[in-house]
Amino acid sequence: MRDTMLELGPAFVKVGQVLSTRPDIVPAIYADVFGTLQDEVPEDAGGDPREVVADELGDELDRSTLEPIAGGSLAYVYAVRYRDEQIALKVRRPGLKPVIERDLRVIHGLLPLISLFANERQQYSIENAADDFEDIILDELDFDRERAIMADIRANFVDDDRVVIPEVYEHLSSERVLAMEYLTGRSITDDDAFDDIDTTPHELATRIITVYLEMGLVDGVFHADPHPGNLAVTDDGRLLLFDFGMSERLPATVQEDVIGLYRALVRRDVDDLVDALIALDVLEPHVDRAEVGRVLDLVIENLEGRSEITWRVIITELTTMLREFPFRIPPDVMLLIRVGTVGEGVCRQLDPEFDFLAVVRSFLVEQGFIESELETLIDETWGDLRHSLPALASLPDRADRTLYRLEHGELVVRTDPVDGHGGGDPDLGYAVLAGLLLVTAAILTFHEQPYEIPALIVAGGFLVVYFARRRVTD
Repeated sequence: MRDTMLELGPAFVKVGQVLSTRPDIVPAIYADVFGTLQDEVPEDAGGDPREVVADELGDELDRSTLEPIAGGSLAYVYAVRYRDEQIALKVRRPGLKPVIERDLRVIHGLLPLISLFANERQQYSIENAADDFEDIILDELDFDRERAIMADIRANFVDDDRVVIPEVYEHLSSERVLAMEYLTGRSITDDDAFDDIDTTPHELATRIITVYLEMGLVDGVFHADPHPGNLAVTDDGRLLLFDFGMSERLPATVQEDVIGLYRALVRRDVDDLVDALIALDVLEPHVDRAEVGRVLDLVIENLEGRSEITWRVIITELTTMLREFPFRIPPDVMLLIRVGTVGEGVCRQLDPEFDFLAVVRSFLVEQGFIESELETLIDETWGDLRHSLPALASLPDRADRTLYRLEHGELVVRTDPVDGHGGGDPDLGYAVLAGLLLVTAAILTFHEQPYEIPALIVAGGFLVVYFARRRVTD
């Protein structure tokens, strides 16, 4: 299926990439294979991008110095001389938009056929995914949008010496061409990537996660494609980001809902978890909350039983258990999932022992988004105490009234069974005491002094009394 998608062209390559982040539609084994679709497409597929450079920029730069750097299903990247410096050009493949629009019509036409083989829940997800996919791929074709997002993210990190993002040249950019500063770095997965630099693989992995969290949850605009081809480390140890075609802006409400989702997971609060999933449009507002809560209890129980918990495990467990309900993954949530799964995979390549969730939790605590374990415990204890104080305050008065009624015969405590027959063994207490003393003797055998001997003697005495009284009674 992956190879067929490559042959069918750009739109279907993107379909595969989107499906790789949709565990609500395809099983994990398909998602893993589709995730390998990294836009490995020949330069001249669908037409020569150099023609677009000629049409858009003409004599603005020396086209004889164009050197191909990288290629994808939607665009090709060149290095070229502009005046006295070398710059990078991301160029959309010629004639691509009509092809994409045609393929989108084909995909929508296939939906009724695909739906015949899907259950009701899958039909719901497939229809939503098709609409979301169209928005995503058309956004990627718009280089004006990419330029604006790239410029915003660069401005957010301009004073941050941990990360570097190329500067955009607006006067050379258009809807089909994105001109930017030419920066180079070492691929983070190269064997010699960290030779002669002060940054370790673990430090860079931690930096990748914290930078992406800051983009998404603090700034609200983030790069959503952190695969190794889009990440590099500079000679001075900084993180270098490439290719902002797959990126997104998050409204403040979505940021808060994502934080609420994580807070609910940390506290294992099923009610808050359901609220967060509904707020993120993953679940319908009219969903059966009791049934969803029961399923989420199982999710949390299953996760706690695992020796290792990763982001991918959490998403897989959550989506697998929610399959019985109609749910969808909106585009912004889908991209957040992609950032988490792809980013975690990259960090594990850098450091096999990397604890993705620990870094996420540390970041959220440092930013004040969630409380530390101690603060959480104090808050929960204070909440329980606050609810209990009224009952505790009225307890002496209630006890006094109850004792008064007992003394004056106004209150009768019934201890007999409801049917009026006195059942049970009145001498059973001797046997219970004997059993307790036997357990005590077993524990005392570990003590240096022979304390278990008196306990055994007394236990034997209670057993003798018990059997003697039973014989008299019989």
